Amino acid sequence: MIPTPPIPSQTPAPPWSSWEKWLQSPPGRYVLGWEKNCFDQIVADVFGFHAVQIGLPQINALEENRMPLQALIVHSHDSREYAARFNWHVIEGDSAELPFANETIDLIVLPHVLEFAADPHQILREVDRVLRPEGRLVISGFNPASLWGARQYLSRLIGSPYLPRDGQFISLIRVKDWLQLLNYSLDRGHFGCYKFPLQGHSAMGRMDFLEKMGNRWWPIFGAVFLVSAIKRHQGMRLIGPAQSIRAPAIQQLAPAVDRSKLADPLKKSQTK
Repeated sequence: MIPTPPIPSQTPAPPWSSWEKWLQSPPGRYVLGWEKNCFDQIVADVFGFHAVQIGLPQINALEENRMPLQALIVHSHDSREYAARFNWHVIEGDSAELPFANETIDLIVLPHVLEFAADPHQILREVDRVLRPEGRLVISGFNPASLWGARQYLSRLIGSPYLPRDGQFISLIRVKDWLQLLNYSLDRGHFGCYKFPLQGHSAMGRMDFLEKMGNRWWPIFGAVFLVSAIKRHQGMRLIGPAQSIRAPAIQQLAPAVDRSKLADPLKKSQTK
């Protein structure tokens, strides 16, 4: 008897079919674990009053931060189940139109937001609008210059993609250029996730040794990057070397009339 193929509607969707589906796969949980550790290290020493995480409710990137007010911006396609697990203010909105006043936020976290956005430049402009001067911005994303990026690029030839197909992955160099144009100074950065692009949980578990090797021998080829930047004040900058010409010294002033030569009016009146 010839077996009948499964009905397409009952076939489970592959991980790369959506971003949320991919995060539930072994590579997705591996990336979430690595990013959670990096976010905890970076945001722990950021001080202020208001912190905002945009997207990715699967992890709490602000857990180690001690700001009194923490908010999560969720999009229409984000799962509310994950957002309800943590003690923060959940706001449904659009990352391209943030519901905050100008220069009111001290810390903003963008975990994989730019690469799934239709207009990443608009998101950065909105973040720059609401972030206070000297505020902190933390961005994470997939690194195209990695084994995972090469596997995704070759997916047109070898079959199904490895990463979510609806993502437009941006290199770290381009992200740095965008931040510098907005007058941000880079604070720190990390690369990670050096395991081979495999799907099985057991296969990825046997490659833990690659983390230390990759971090030492090929750090810039990690599958994921995380960068932190500080918003600086816009002001005047000196261009070129400062002039070393000294201003001429002021000559010592001399009295107009010598006091010893002044006649005493009393003596004049006596002589008369």
